[in-house]
Amino acid sequence: MATAYTPGLKVTSHLKHRVRRVLPIAGEVKVKVGDKVDCRDIVAETFMPGDATPINMANKLSVPPGDVAELMQKSAGDKIEQDEVIAVTKGIFGFFKTEYKSPVSGTIESISQVTGQMIVRGKPLPVQVAAYLTGEVVEVIENEGVVIEADVSFIQGIFGIGGEAFGTLRMACEKPADPLTVDKITPDMKDQIIIGGGRMTGDAVRKAIEVGAVAVVSAGMDDQDLRDILGFDLGVAITGSEKIGTSLIITEGFGDIAMANRTFELLLANEGHDAAVNGATQIRAGVMRPEIVIPLREEDPAAHAPEAAMDGLLQVGTWVRVIRDPYFGQIGKVNSLPPEPRALGSESRARVLTVNVESGEEITVPRANVELIEG
Repeated sequence: MATAYTPGLKVTSHLKHRVRRVLPIAGEVKVKVGDKVDCRDIVAETFMPGDATPINMANKLSVPPGDVAELMQKSAGDKIEQDEVIAVTKGIFGFFKTEYKSPVSGTIESISQVTGQMIVRGKPLPVQVAAYLTGEVVEVIENEGVVIEADVSFIQGIFGIGGEAFGTLRMACEKPADPLTVDKITPDMKDQIIIGGGRMTGDAVRKAIEVGAVAVVSAGMDDQDLRDILGFDLGVAITGSEKIGTSLIITEGFGDIAMANRTFELLLANEGHDAAVNGATQIRAGVMRPEIVIPLREEDPAAHAPEAAMDGLLQVGTWVRVIRDPYFGQIGKVNSLPPEPRALGSESRARVLTVNVESGEEITVPRANVELIEG
């Protein structure tokens, strides 16, 4: 049987998924191998150095830098509080002394006899890493973090913004092609992951942010709506750090487009289940896709189904999505993979495949114009 390999989105009801959760600098790991963790559990913690505040004590006390040390009431390493007296001038004949109060709280890091400058380091800033995946700790990376594993239903999108979020899946549309409009967003969707169908409107997203939804997932979005919500044009860097209050995931592409049936049906089957989402996306080298991760429970039928193969293998019978015109967005099964190059409409020659799309039509497209829908 003819086969090939192509990149693609993962949409599967059963996958043994692993995530690596590590700190930016060395710290304390709070769990051990074999522990069961919830997505919101803190698995590792560290403290970043606080902000440094320079204070020119020579200038504040109106003395030469070399005289600062003897006027200080505190030394390097001492903790100080805001408005606490930390230096006192000698005055004149013991009178008219001037007290200097610290403008900040923290720890005195250094006092320079050369410049007369004091550095106050603010309180350490805690950095915590949540599990993200509800599952089992299978590896501990000493002083750094952990690897967590779980059986999940897993869906990747095309594009997203916003970081990690956790909530309950809530269907807002009845059909994959139904647009997600403002009237479908209700106050009881607070802390939930709203699942739409076709294009999500800008007003619907703003209403979702207003009611406190943690994420919105739908097939498409207008680029102008996205620009208006963000207040700026996105560049080519990694997304995920946007602070709009709600993460957004687009599963199919920009514009008016219906959600793939298998994606919609998988989300519908898991309505009411807890899930983790991450809108972070990177388009260039080191591709990163936004994702929806739904941990399977023992009673879920998918938990006992065979695990999906996730190797990028393109063969007869696999599902693909066309990513170029004139069939952009069409989804179907590969019918054949002719080995010999064929002439295209542009008169160039390329290796092609034939696809039976959901409408029942068979189309022929270059292999480079499809992506695999794995799972």
